[in-house]
Formats: sequence, structure tokens, C-alpha cells
Amino acid sequence: MSQFLFITDLDHTYVGDDAALATLQEALSQHRQTYGTKIVYSTGRSPALYQELQQEKQLIQPDAVVTSVGTEIYTNGMEAYDSEWADILSDGWDRDRILETAGHFSDLLSQPDSEQRPFKVSYFLSEDVAPDLLPRLESALKDCSLEVRLIYSGGKDLDILPIKGNKGLAMQFIRNRYGMEPERTVACGDSGNDIALFEVGDERGIIVGNARPELRTWYEAHRQDSLYFAKASCAGGILEGLKHFEFL
Repeated sequence: MSQFLFITDLDHTYVGDDAALATLQEALSQHRQTYGTKIVYSTGRSPALYQELQQEKQLIQPDAVVTSVGTEIYTNGMEAYDSEWADILSDGWDRDRILETAGHFSDLLSQPDSEQRPFKVSYFLSEDVAPDLLPRLESALKDCSLEVRLIYSGGKDLDILPIKGNKGLAMQFIRNRYGMEPERTVACGDSGNDIALFEVGDERGIIVGNARPELRTWYEAHRQDSLYFAKASCAGGILEGLKHFEFL
């Protein structure tokens, strides 16, 4: 047993099975106390909605929080906003032009103001319309010389992000900050916006048993030893994966 970097999505991954979550939180807390393991939450939620969930589920205090689909990083609870990461994302990002371009697509329904962040533009998009609309939107953004990243997940959520920002790139930024090796880093997720956690490098990945169809499809095309598809759901699947990789 030794120190590792644990990064997890929250909704339907870390959170979703209260009994398994209690067991997982106890194991992680003990491991952090004994070995100095780092615990990072990586969520699509805005900072405000993350804090609601943190209080509701009594989540253990992480070493860092990545919110808004990888576009904001906080340490020391939610006190310290990482301006270095913000500087990286700001290169080439033009939020106003993105909003103007996306405004031509009537099937895009803007998400609440709380979910619109400095480096994230978010819409609701029907699963029926998405296959036709997404390529057209991507082409329109490129025609405006906007280099961005489109992430569609859960059959309803579309996030437009800076080209240099997603959960996976944020994970690598944090891993380098902590000086942790990829082989001692493990990420957990359940949906399309978590694919970035599993495709950027040599980090270990745990896909929980209740994964969304888009992540299951991606996994079938990218099976490898560094990825583990759990049988159990949510925190139970994470525990299963951590034991598989011998982190616990």
C-alpha cells in the first residue's frame, strides 16, 4: 500500500449508493491519513451545485475540486481558485462569439444561469436531435475560427468548453501539481463527460457498472488493461475497481 491520486466524478459515480459511499469514504479517509493519498472530485456541476451536494451527502473534504466539466479548479475547500488553470483555458476562448454562433440553433435550450460559467457554455439538447445537430454546430464554430470542445453526456447535456479544457486535462494538471505518476492515479466515471478522464494518458480508470450508454460504447471500442469496467454501481463499483488495481 502507498500513496495514490484518486479522482472521481460525483453524480451516479461517487454518489448514488449511500451504503457503499459510507464504506468508500471511510476507506479513502484512512488511506489518506496513513499514506497521504490525494482525493479530488471532478464534476460537471457548478461550484454552487457542488457545494449543495457536498453538504447533502456529507462528502469528505477533498484535496481539490474540479467543477464545471474540468474548467475550474479549487483547493483548500472552495477557498482557493486556481488562476494558473484559468490562464491556460483563456487562450483563444471567446464566450460572446460562441453564444452568438450557438444562438442560431433553435434546438439548443440554455441551461440555468448557475450552470453558465466563465469557461463553460451549457445547453440542454434532446437525444433525438443531437446526432444531426452536433456536427453542424461544430462546423459553424470552426467557420468562426472558434477552437472549442463539445461534450455531450447523459442524453441531454451539451457543454461547450475551451479546447484546452476538460476533465482529463484538468486531471493531468493536478497530477503534475502533486508530482504523482500516472500509474498511481485512478479516475472514476459514468458518463460521456468522463471519457476525457480515460483517454488522455496512462492513468488507471474505473467505469462504474451503471455507466451511461455513451461511455459503454466508448469502452467497447477502447478496451485496455488500464481500464476496469465494474460490475457494481456507483461507490460499490469504485471499491471494486480500487481493489482490482490494488490501490486498496
